[in-house]
Amino acid sequence: MTTRVLFVGGLGRSGTTLIERVLGELPGVCALGEIVHLWQRDLRDDERCGCGERFSGCDFWQRVGIAAFGGWHRVDVHRILALRDLVERTRHIPRLAGSNRLAAKDFAALVTEYADYYARIYAAAAETSGAQIVIDSSKHSALAHCLRWSDTVDLRVLHVVRDARGVAYSWTKTVARPETDGAEEMTRYAPTRSALLWNAHNAAFGLLRRRGVAVRRVRYEEFLARPRSSVQRIAAFMGLDPSVMDLGFVDDDAVELSVGHSAAGNPMRFTVGRIELRRDDAWRRQLPPRQRALVGAVCAPLLRAYGYPLSSTAEIVGAHR
Repeated sequence: MTTRVLFVGGLGRSGTTLIERVLGELPGVCALGEIVHLWQRDLRDDERCGCGERFSGCDFWQRVGIAAFGGWHRVDVHRILALRDLVERTRHIPRLAGSNRLAAKDFAALVTEYADYYARIYAAAAETSGAQIVIDSSKHSALAHCLRWSDTVDLRVLHVVRDARGVAYSWTKTVARPETDGAEEMTRYAPTRSALLWNAHNAAFGLLRRRGVAVRRVRYEEFLARPRSSVQRIAAFMGLDPSVMDLGFVDDDAVELSVGHSAAGNPMRFTVGRIELRRDDAWRRQLPPRQRALVGAVCAPLLRAYGYPLSSTAEIVGAHR
């Protein structure tokens, strides 16, 4: 039996958390947050779930652990983190994107074992929540390639892209991680580094499509401009019928979000209530012109492919692809 999974992918700071939260409001859908970080941040460090409780005190996640493994205490976190280092790395994507049948047996066994841990969580979360579809917003392109190897995951990928210059500016900001009570900050990258990552991760999702995985691309800026129609298109891609759904929680310029059980992710996963949808174009003013031009030059081929203008003063053209 397979579990239908919507994997929300893309480089961080591209709006994936907001999109996951919105999709998690759909009936029959359970949003899980960034499961790739569950092993370390939740099982090992007992950080806070999106509901506000510590992972060990969240009833939902404790029930998932029992259904998936007979209890979280039976999970060898060190083994999973070791597997991640062995198979879930960007440098391994060429091997992961190859044929499962032609891969070396030892590598194939490691990838299959690693993907199985995720598959068991997805199935347990679907069973616990009663959902038809679970969402994993882990973003990592290498993880999406690993999940392709699982026989029990019905994988669909939502590839979220945002203008590389906006992403680069966002990565320069200092953002506290509230789940650590302010003791830690989110990772920061220089614009050159984030530009290279933007290229690598987005190209990897294009490769996933060529390997036969169902992939739909959505631009974050377009999602903000037309949230209701965007949600309808994505719902159809997930296999749901948007014509019978109550989308009253989505307005033209805002969404209403309820409490969720996001295991890890951007701090906005803790936000509940009415959220205004506004494009953040501060990068046009705040990212220094030389850095803006550098990021634009490094990312130019994919910016063009995704319908972004190379001029930072021009408007975005085109639609969903």
